[in-house]
Amino acid sequence: QVQLVESGGGSVQAGGSLRLSCAASGYTASYNCMAWFRQAPGKEREGVAAMSAGGTTWYADSVKGRFTISRDNAKNTVYLQMNSLKPEETAMYYCAARSGSYCASPLRVGPYAYWGQGTQVTVSS
Repeated sequence: QVQLVESGGGSVQAGGSLRLSCAASGYTASYNCMAWFRQAPGKEREGVAAMSAGGTTWYADSVKGRFTISRDNAKNTVYLQMNSLKPEETAMYYCAARSGSYCASPLRVGPYAYWGQGTQVTVSS
């Protein structure tokens, strides 16, 4: 059974940084496509960053240059380093996974079959 457990969320002031972690079990992160999404109250869930098995990465335009997705194969964990955070990025952040080494439509919700419970990120101005 695939399980994804996020951690690392919290409260930070605008301009600050956080690193989110997603520990996977029943699933090999290095063999498959994984991603981070976020959802603010009253808004649709949106893709933030994704990484293929081969290490190719994709980012939403709004986070390029500030967020970095990475993976530790030994720990079977995916990370999202978030720098220069903005108040409008306050949201629940979710880790997602899917079967397959390549990430077709990497930032779309639909292709992902497995989801974590989410971790809250709050950015104050």
